[in-house]
Amino acid sequence: MIKVVFCLFFSICNLFANQTIIVGIAGGTGSGKTTLAEKIHTNFPESILINQDSYYKDISHLTLNERKNVNFDHPNSLEFALLSKHLIDLKQGHTVNIPIYDFCSHSRTDKTHKINPSNIIIVEGILLLSINELRDLFDLKIFVDTDSDVRILRRIERDIKERGRILNEIKNQYLTTVKPMHDIFVEPSKKFADIIVNGNEQNTMAISLILAKLSIYK
Repeated sequence: MIKVVFCLFFSICNLFANQTIIVGIAGGTGSGKTTLAEKIHTNFPESILINQDSYYKDISHLTLNERKNVNFDHPNSLEFALLSKHLIDLKQGHTVNIPIYDFCSHSRTDKTHKINPSNIIIVEGILLLSINELRDLFDLKIFVDTDSDVRILRRIERDIKERGRILNEIKNQYLTTVKPMHDIFVEPSKKFADIIVNGNEQNTMAISLILAKLSIYK
């Protein structure tokens, strides 16, 4: 489903073809937002791809068991003010240093990733459209809408393969924080999207439209 706003947005975008565009991609855990973001990034290698999860607050002062019990799906767990600052700096042509987060230890590392400015900035994360200060920065807001049973299966596979989690740990986290926070923050933020992409299948038409319109910023 593509909102009328999408058409209106791109009807005037040619006037700003030489400017920087910031694309925000949100959706629930396992919805396919990262896949969509990477697909856009692959088609525009000169673009910047930023993950919301890089901005988890530094909780290295806590023990590992204490970190595991942190509600990572609540907005308070993330340093959104820093993300907003970095997006503004990039749009103004400045280089930024993005934090690097370690999901295995649930903590921010002491290293950063240097990012140079680009005409196309892609940001992806579950809570992006639920934060007012971030929404105001996005020129294009995309929500990837996917059935909950598909999302939890994708999350289980990802957390086991990529983050070294065990099934019982994934299940407890999903029931205690992931699902409740999705219902409170993520799902309601869908109303702010310019485009809603069906994440249950390959939505080639919507993706083709996004890629075609973003091509003017190359």
